[in-house]
Amino acid sequence: MNPKKWVFILILPFLFFRFCTSIYTITPTQPIKDGNLLVSSGETFALGFFSPGNSSRRYVGIWYYKISERTVVWVANRDDPINGTTGVLSFNQNGNLEIYDNTRNLPVWDTNITAGSYSARLLDSGNLVLFQGDSGSGGVVWQSFDHPTNTMLPNMKLGLDRTTGREWFLTTWKSRDDPGTGEYSYRVEPSELPQVVMLKGSTRVWRFPSWLARHSSDKPEVTPSFIFNSTYVNNRDEVYTFYTLINVSNVAIVFVDELGSLKMVTWVGRWVEFYSLPKDQCDDYSWCGVYGYCDSNNGREFECTCLPGYEPRSAEEWYLRDASGGCIKKREALSMCRNGEGFVKVANTKIPDTSKAHVQISLSVHDCEAECLRNCSCLAFTSEAEGRARANCFTWHENLMDVRRFPNGGLDLYVRVDAVELDASPLLITPMPPPEPGEHAPVAIPENSMCLLRRHCSCPDAATHQTPI
Repeated sequence: MNPKKWVFILILPFLFFRFCTSIYTITPTQPIKDGNLLVSSGETFALGFFSPGNSSRRYVGIWYYKISERTVVWVANRDDPINGTTGVLSFNQNGNLEIYDNTRNLPVWDTNITAGSYSARLLDSGNLVLFQGDSGSGGVVWQSFDHPTNTMLPNMKLGLDRTTGREWFLTTWKSRDDPGTGEYSYRVEPSELPQVVMLKGSTRVWRFPSWLARHSSDKPEVTPSFIFNSTYVNNRDEVYTFYTLINVSNVAIVFVDELGSLKMVTWVGRWVEFYSLPKDQCDDYSWCGVYGYCDSNNGREFECTCLPGYEPRSAEEWYLRDASGGCIKKREALSMCRNGEGFVKVANTKIPDTSKAHVQISLSVHDCEAECLRNCSCLAFTSEAEGRARANCFTWHENLMDVRRFPNGGLDLYVRVDAVELDASPLLITPMPPPEPGEHAPVAIPENSMCLLRRHCSCPDAATHQTPI
C-alpha cells in the first residue's frame, strides 16, 4: 500500500478528535456547535449533535460517553431535526438554551423559561441542568429529567406533580431512524390506587399495578429487583415512581421501544435484556374481556376463563377463541344484596384495572371482606394484609377488567357471587384462630388456588355496621 495512504489512515482518528472537542459547561459565551461535545464531569454522559440509524438528519441528544455502542437516552429537538451540520446549541438573548438552525435561520427548540443569566451542565446522572448564574448559585431552573423522551434513567421520575400539573412520562420513537414522538406513551395513572399504563394514543395497551410491585410473580433469577430498587410515592402533592441501581457501578436503563414494549437492559460489553413487558398475550389489556381472566398456565388450549359467577357473553365467540366480548353474570335476576351471597377467591392475580378501585387503609382481611359485603355495589375486594395484620383494602364497584392469574405471587382477588353459585360448589374450610377483640369473626381462607368464602351469619346491616379503627 502507498505509504502516504497509511499515514492518512493513522492520523484520521486524531483529525476526528481534534474537531470533536469536549466542553464541560455551556455559557452565553461558550456554545455547543455540531462536532462539539458537552461532557459530564465524570465522563459518564455526553451531549452533542447526532444522526440516528440510517438518517442524515441532526438532533441534539444525550448518550453514554464511554459505551462503544452509542445509546441515546434523551433527545431535545426530536420533532424538528436539522438538515446539515450548521446547528448550534447556545443561550439566546432571552436567556433560554436554544438549538438554532443556521441553514434555515430559525430556532428549532428551546427550554422555554423566563429570561435570566444561566449556565448549563450535564450531570453524571444524565440530567442536563440549567442553573441561575454562571456559578449555579441561583439553583436549578430547568432540567431534562422533567422532559423525558423514551428512556428512564436511575432517579428519574415517572408520574405527576399534582401541584403544578407537570407530568413525567415516556414516549416511543417513531422508528430507529426517527426519534420523533411516537404513538405509544408509558405513564402513571394517578387514581386512588395508581398504576402504570402503556397507551397507544388514548387506548390502553397494557398496564401494571406498580404500587403493588412487591407482589411480583417473577422468578428470582429474572426479576428486575435483583438489578435495581423501585420506589413508589403517592401523597397530596405528587404521585410518581423511580428506580435506583443496587450496584451503582452497573449500567442499566429502562426504555420503551417503537412497538410499545417496556425494556430493561444492562450493559455487559453489550446490551442484554433482562426484563420486558408485555410477556405474553395475557398482558394485553382486557385480553379476556370484562369479568374474564387470563391464565397462560391453565393447561388448556384457551387461556381465558370467566370469573366465578360469570359465563361467556357469547359461547360461539369463546369457542372460536375470541374472549373480547367478556363475560356476564350467570343469573342476572338473582340479587347479590343481603341474599346469602359470598365471595370466591381467585389466587395469585394481577388485580383488575385500578383506575376505578377504592382504597381504605388499615383494615384486616376480615374487615376488608365485611366492608365489601355490606356495600351491595361492591363486586370484589383484595387486601395487602396478611393474617391479623392491617393494611390497605381495595374494592371494585364496577366492571372487573384485565385480570390475569400467575403461577405464584400477585394478590388474591375475592369475587362476589350469588347464593346459587356458592351452593353449586363444595364449601372448603380451613380452621383459623379466634379473632382479636374488636375484630370481625374470621372467614375461612383455604389454601386452594380457588376457594369459596361463605358467610355463616346474616349480612350486617349497613346502618349499624362499624369498622374498627
